[in-house]
Amino acid sequence: MKTGRRTLTTAAVTVVCAITVLAAPGTAFAAPTPPPPPSASASAGGAPSKELEAVRKELDKLYRAAAVATEEYNAAEEKAKQQSTEVVRLAKKIAKGKEKLAELKDRAGAAAASQYRGGGLPPEAHLMLSDNPQEFLVGAGRIRQGQHAAEGLLGEMKRTQEDLEQYAQDADAQWRKLEVGRKARAKAQKKIEKQIAAAEKVESELEQEEKERLAELERRAAQKAQSAWLDSGVLDGIETEATEQGRKALAYATAQIGKPYEWGAEGPKTYDCSGLTSQAWTSAGQGIPRTSQQQWKQLKRVAVTDMRPGDLVIYFDDASHVGMYVGDGAIVHAPRPGRTVTIAGAGSMPILGVVRPDTGVSET
Repeated sequence: MKTGRRTLTTAAVTVVCAITVLAAPGTAFAAPTPPPPPSASASAGGAPSKELEAVRKELDKLYRAAAVATEEYNAAEEKAKQQSTEVVRLAKKIAKGKEKLAELKDRAGAAAASQYRGGGLPPEAHLMLSDNPQEFLVGAGRIRQGQHAAEGLLGEMKRTQEDLEQYAQDADAQWRKLEVGRKARAKAQKKIEKQIAAAEKVESELEQEEKERLAELERRAAQKAQSAWLDSGVLDGIETEATEQGRKALAYATAQIGKPYEWGAEGPKTYDCSGLTSQAWTSAGQGIPRTSQQQWKQLKRVAVTDMRPGDLVIYFDDASHVGMYVGDGAIVHAPRPGRTVTIAGAGSMPILGVVRPDTGVSET
């Protein structure tokens, strides 16, 4: 990777990423350059810059809260899927267990009917009435076999009944968990909708010229953070290329550029941040956890200075956001409501760490 390539414009980076990743996987990308300073006319009229900066921070706070709630919702949804699968598995076991118990009861009934047909006397009584010693000995062996079979049948019926009771208890426990999960999802959904509605209300009260100035403030804040990150020398010496799986995941992720963000979405038309990264790696044949928090907890962690294209960059102390590293200081990610999948500076948000979905050797 060439760390000196930091002079391309944001638009150029987006175009290069959308095309070059597919044509020549593993190619690094330059970080966006700072936008021009706001003109004098941009400061005239409307809310003062300090007020807009306060609005920017408030919006960032609201959308961050929505992102946290979104990952809570995703986690609850993922657990619900697993629990539903377990309920189905237990239901099948219960059904098979009932069939088996019915079969065992039929066999027990047949044995009782056989005894009834023998005059109601137990096999031992019939044997004692026999005048033939040889028949007596043969019959005694059969009686022992019959007793063992009857004991085995009763034991199997008991075990089957106990299994059925245990399956029923387990299924009930899973249903209870599903109900808890449903409440957790509903709670998270309310939090998401509340935060997004509050953010949209703040934005709706701005004039068009103020919205443009606000967007400029957002770009400049992101660029300031990115420049500070690059100036730290964190990318110096990084030359690692993507693995074959990493290239496939990157190709998928960058192909989604321009598609809208939607909380809880995993594609193919809309995505949230972890929906994009999890689906990208699934497309590459590597299943990974659904949420950014679980990606941070379960995947292999690597140093920022060792990251390679395809790795996932986890953001904020609560691991509530994630993007995929594309190279040369940039990520592809689904930012927030009202935005689309895009390329951004990897250092434009506070980095918690980097995780690696695959363990393959990179192609240098």
